[in-house]
Amino acid sequence: MITTQPLNFIDGEWVQPVEGAVMPIREPATGDIFGEVADSTAADIDLAVQAARHAFDNGEWGRLTATRRGRLLSRFAEVILAKADELAEIEAKDTGKPQGVARADIVALARYFEFYGGGADKLHGEIIPYVEGYHVGVTREPHGVTGHILPWNYPAQMFGRTLAPALAAGNATVLKPAEDACATSLRLAELSMEAGFPKGAINIVTGQGAVAGAALASHPGIDFMSFTGSPEVGQIIQKLCADHFINCTLELGGKSPQIVFADADFNSAIPVIVKALIQNSGQTCSAGSRVLIERSAYDDFVPRLVEAFGKVRVGVPEMNLDCGPIITAKQKRRVEGFIDKARAQGIPVLAQGTIADGAPAGGFFVAPTLFGPVPRESEIAREEVFGPVLVVLPFDDEADAIKLANATDYALVAAVWTRDGARQMRVANRVRSGQVFVNCYGAGAGIELPFGGSGKSGHGREKGFAALHEFTKTKTTVFNHG
Repeated sequence: MITTQPLNFIDGEWVQPVEGAVMPIREPATGDIFGEVADSTAADIDLAVQAARHAFDNGEWGRLTATRRGRLLSRFAEVILAKADELAEIEAKDTGKPQGVARADIVALARYFEFYGGGADKLHGEIIPYVEGYHVGVTREPHGVTGHILPWNYPAQMFGRTLAPALAAGNATVLKPAEDACATSLRLAELSMEAGFPKGAINIVTGQGAVAGAALASHPGIDFMSFTGSPEVGQIIQKLCADHFINCTLELGGKSPQIVFADADFNSAIPVIVKALIQNSGQTCSAGSRVLIERSAYDDFVPRLVEAFGKVRVGVPEMNLDCGPIITAKQKRRVEGFIDKARAQGIPVLAQGTIADGAPAGGFFVAPTLFGPVPRESEIAREEVFGPVLVVLPFDDEADAIKLANATDYALVAAVWTRDGARQMRVANRVRSGQVFVNCYGAGAGIELPFGGSGKSGHGREKGFAALHEFTKTKTTVFNHG
């Protein structure tokens, strides 16, 4: 069931938006409207923050032990897995991604709640040896009320990635899904009641980023913010947070390099490289969107990459092909703008994927495109496209590879492909990136692995125990016992 009720989920209840405004939701595969959601304002955000504040300060949620919180999260994971087929159908319709990818996202969503359910009562403090006569303890406490603004590319996974650690740490939460992909979050709100979460622990308000999102980030009742999206909006979020002296995690994007040396196992590398780009139609912050290939191996490697890339097929979710459509008509135009500009500059197109017969004419489909060799100074070599576009750039030697890998403002993920163990260590240490994979790329959802970047990729860390640390603050208590 895909909800079409334009309601917000506040304090455990479905409520009308204060001003009663609604906005349509479209299916990317067809371009058709299939429902509507609340177009909320600052007044709706305020109601949600008040509910979260009461839940944390005075409600049942704030009195739960860590063990009981963990059990609730684990129960939520069970409920999600029991509804996995339904949730995958919602996610696929709302985002356009293939059914198989959508279902994998739901499994990852459940895993977030499993992982942090198990970690809730393991967020330990420490004792600091101090001067004679004193005992010093450091404990970790929740911030209080945390705000969460989700992107449209992985709404299900991001729901778990940001809410699960915040809840495990004991925070009460207010979440605003992306206006272009709300349906899964709204269904999960219903399922959170089935899992038994107390009122006010989870609050969900839909609306436009410039209105509801800005109201959430600027609300004085929020104690910490989590945002995933574009660098431009991330700057705005950070400034709004600064106005009331709170911290935030920002996960903003990437232009991640796949560094392929001549001694690499090409047969192993190429399928991974193609998948790392076309996954979710290239609409992934950690997409491996740049292939850096040692010049001496260019003529051997590139034809193999061209052959694999040319086999990529695009279609509607039910076809369960390699790619689905782009999320919106606006994003489709943006991606096509990068492709058209590169073509106009004379950058060679090496291969293109195929849009399957029967794909609706109104769907937001873009044929995956491989460019190369790409000039280093070109926009498409440096800027995030956020679509199914892969670029190939040759490098001369190890030093040149590192220089080229670091030649963007992003620093999120990188891969090094080589059989030389010493080179693996040298390059991994010198590449500017929050994660580096050697002879692989990604690790499923990577729930256990700290994730985040620097520069235009943002700051702070998600996933793993690092996320629990982000969603807590330390308190040092000093006892003078004589």
